Amino acid sequence: MAADGRPVRERAWCAVPVYNNGTTVAAVAKGCRAVLPRVLVVDDGSTDVDVAALLADTDIAVVRHPRNRGKGCALRTALAWVRERGGAFMVTLDADGQHDPAEIPKLLAALEEDPEAIVIGARNMRGPNVPRSSRFGMRFSDTWVRMETGLPVRDSQSGFRAYPVALVSELKLRGRHFDFEAEVLARAAWAGLAIRSVDVGVTYAPPGRRVSHFRPWRDNLRLTAMHARLVGRRLVPWPMRRLAPSPPEPGVRLLRHPLRFFGSLLREHATPAGLGVAGGVGVFLATLPLIGLHSVTILYVTTRLRLNRVMALSIQNLCAPPIVPVLCVQIGHVMRHGQPIRTLSVEILVHQLHERIWEWFLGALVAAPVLGIVAGLATYGIALAVRGSAARRAEAAT
Repeated sequence: MAADGRPVRERAWCAVPVYNNGTTVAAVAKGCRAVLPRVLVVDDGSTDVDVAALLADTDIAVVRHPRNRGKGCALRTALAWVRERGGAFMVTLDADGQHDPAEIPKLLAALEEDPEAIVIGARNMRGPNVPRSSRFGMRFSDTWVRMETGLPVRDSQSGFRAYPVALVSELKLRGRHFDFEAEVLARAAWAGLAIRSVDVGVTYAPPGRRVSHFRPWRDNLRLTAMHARLVGRRLVPWPMRRLAPSPPEPGVRLLRHPLRFFGSLLREHATPAGLGVAGGVGVFLATLPLIGLHSVTILYVTTRLRLNRVMALSIQNLCAPPIVPVLCVQIGHVMRHGQPIRTLSVEILVHQLHERIWEWFLGALVAAPVLGIVAGLATYGIALAVRGSAARRAEAAT
C-alpha cells in the first residue's frame, strides 16, 4: 500500500525514456498503458521519428527534450514530471523492447511490501542473443555497487525499475547519462532506502537488429568516473543524509563473540568476485609508500567498502620489501631521469632517502594500479577454480 493506504498501482506512473527507438517505442508504451493507466514517454531529442505523432491516438503523455541530453536527464525529467502530478511511484523501462511491460506487476508487488524501496527488475541474462559484454558489464557494475553500498545488489545496470518518487527526488544526483542508474542506487542505499530485486525476463534482438546507444569507450569512462567518485565518498568518514531508517547491519561483534567474529571474517564477501576485488585493493594499497601504515590503511578501506579483510591483509605480504618497493623506485627514477638506477648502494638508498621516497611514490602511481589489477584477476581466477572444484567434488559425492 502507498502511504495514504491506497494500492501502489493507483499512485504509480510508468516512464519510458526514448532516443531513436522509433521502431519499438510505440509498442512498449502501449504495452505499459495496458498495465498502468498513467504512462509518460520522455523523448530525449529523437531524430528518427516523431514520438508524439506515433502516440497521438492514445492518452499517453509525451515530453520532449529539444536535443539529446542523456538517459539520466530523461529519467530526472520523468521524476520531476510525475512528482508534480502527485505520483508516488514511477516504473521505468527501456524503449528498445528488451523488457516486457506485462512484468510490471512484479515490481509493483515488491513496492506493496516495501514502499520506500527501489525495486530492480533483475534480468535473466542466459537467454538467446544476450551479448557477453552485457553479462560482464552487469557483473562488473554489481561489484562496484556492492563496494559502494555493502549490499548484494543484483543487476545494477537494469533499466527496468520502480522508484519511490518523493524519496528519490531528494537525492543529490549528478549522473546525466547511463551513469545515473548506478549513482541512484548508491546514494539511495546511503540514504537508508532498501534495494530489492525481482526476477524478470529479457529479450535481445539478434545481432545487427538491436539498437543500442551505449558507447563502450565514452560511457564506460563516464561509469568509471562515477564509481570512482562514489567509492571516494564512501571512504570519507562523514555522515550521509538519511531519508529513511535502515535496518541494523548484520555482523558479529568482536567483544561479545570473539571466536565467531574471527570466523565471520573468513566468510565475509567470499565470492570469487569479492575476493578478487579485495585482493586487488590489498595489493594496490600495499604498493603505495605508506610506510608503517599499510595494514591500518588496508583495514580501514576494506571495512568501509565491505571487502574481505582477511584476503586484503594477507595478500599485502606479496608487496613486502625489497622487490615491489625497489621496482617502484626504479620506475620513479626512470620517470625523473630517463634511466634506471644501475647500482644500489648505501649512498643511493640511505643518504638520498628523501629522493628515493619521492621516486617510490611516483613509481607506485604506475605500479600500484597494474599490480592491483593483476592480483585481483589472479585471485578471482583462483577463487573461481577452487569453487568449481569444490562444487564438482560435492556433486560427485552425491
